[in-house]
Amino acid sequence: MAGLQPLFTSDAIAERLETLAGDIASAMPKDFAAIAILKGSFVFAADLIRSLIAHDVNPEVDFMTLASYGTGTVSSGEVKLLRDVEIPVAGREVLLIDDILDSGRTVAYARRHMLERGAKAVKVCVLLDKTSGRDSDAEHADFVGFPCPPAFVVGYGMDHAHKFRGLPFIAVLSPS
Repeated sequence: MAGLQPLFTSDAIAERLETLAGDIASAMPKDFAAIAILKGSFVFAADLIRSLIAHDVNPEVDFMTLASYGTGTVSSGEVKLLRDVEIPVAGREVLLIDDILDSGRTVAYARRHMLERGAKAVKVCVLLDKTSGRDSDAEHADFVGFPCPPAFVVGYGMDHAHKFRGLPFIAVLSPS
């Protein structure tokens, strides 16, 4: 596709998901809550949860929708809660699932929100970790699929202006 430079193939993603699921299954209690941050994480979260079930882990799953990008390629800097979780998280361990950890604002907001709702502990799993430009003391992920270069990426659930979510791979979107 024009304007797209493949970064991670669907095979590489599938292989990494198996390892991530094993790591999560070993680190989390059997009754944790998995909270996918929509919209970008929906493909990753679905595949990860199926991989967890293959590791004999069946978390309770819910979703929250947070927004900070709109239709641009740079975060607005303000995180908005558009949809909250419905399941109770008080006294439980929570695994937040997100597509990409960039500035850390979205994950920090989600983590803080879960703790305010009484979560016992909150861990974070991201498909991509973009460390460039992020403060060293900023938010971190406990489980990471791949390091991400300092570029705008799409595919595998991630979009630009609501396009490219359905790509089965992750690609760098060229500015053209």
